[in-house]
Amino acid sequence: MPLSTTLAEAKGFLRVADASEDALVTLLIDAAEARVAAATGLVLTLASPAPLRLAVLILVAHAYEHRDGAEPPPALVDAWLAPYREARL
Repeated sequence: MPLSTTLAEAKGFLRVADASEDALVTLLIDAAEARVAAATGLVLTLASPAPLRLAVLILVAHAYEHRDGAEPPPALVDAWLAPYREARL
């Protein structure tokens, strides 16, 4: 169940109007949120900072458009996540 991004937000970002893709878009949101949460160590909510929510949307859009997995996620996602990552020594 999406935590930081609603299905309606993601569908608007993707420009998907009908409900036929709802299950897929929800799955992609869940996967993107898990990836962002793992990368930052943060629990995502609707009140999460905009860069984290945008990173989720970008990952959702990328996965939706490149279902074959042939292209890696855009580097822009790393730029949005960088300030929220814990520094490791």
